[in-house]
Amino acid sequence: MSQRTRRLAATLFVSLDGVVESPEKWSFAYWNDEIGKFKLDETMASDALLLGRVTYEGFAAAWPSRKDDEGFADRFNSMPKYVASRTLKTLAWNNSHVLKGDVAAAVAKLKQEAGNDIVIHGSPTLIRSLMPHDLIDEYRLLVYPVVLGRGKRLFDETSHANLKLVETTTFSTGVVKQVYHPDSSPPKAPPAGIPGSR
Repeated sequence: MSQRTRRLAATLFVSLDGVVESPEKWSFAYWNDEIGKFKLDETMASDALLLGRVTYEGFAAAWPSRKDDEGFADRFNSMPKYVASRTLKTLAWNNSHVLKGDVAAAVAKLKQEAGNDIVIHGSPTLIRSLMPHDLIDEYRLLVYPVVLGRGKRLFDETSHANLKLVETTTFSTGVVKQVYHPDSSPPKAPPAGIPGSR
């Protein structure tokens, strides 16, 4: 019997036009207890972070000094953090590790280890690099009712995936939580002659 691998989940704040860059500049006005509970539950159910360099540097500057009554910051700061970077040599944030060699192979190895969820926060470049290797088991998107026009997007012209919507929840501030899993049997194209088909 094969061993169950750990789930790798990507979690992001996304604008209506797909921008994920600098959510601290546009998401805070929509924050409420529902979103707070989702992020707390997500963090308590995971026991490792996977981050790209840019996201890691932002988190490492902000999180070590934070405290909260729910224990979110303590959990976030204490769990192992794995960083995909060719340039970072020293990692000051507690329990941080640079992934050596091929990132996809290193992530696949991490998934084989015993443990709970590994969560990628932000890090769109890292997510896009892992997509062709079928390593991401779940996409958790908080879609905000804002159009930003410019900024780094989650997906680009190189991205390709068939996904299945498995959960959707609308929060009272208009933010929509959408959870997707990879879909191994996407819908077939309609036969020629059907209105709307080519």
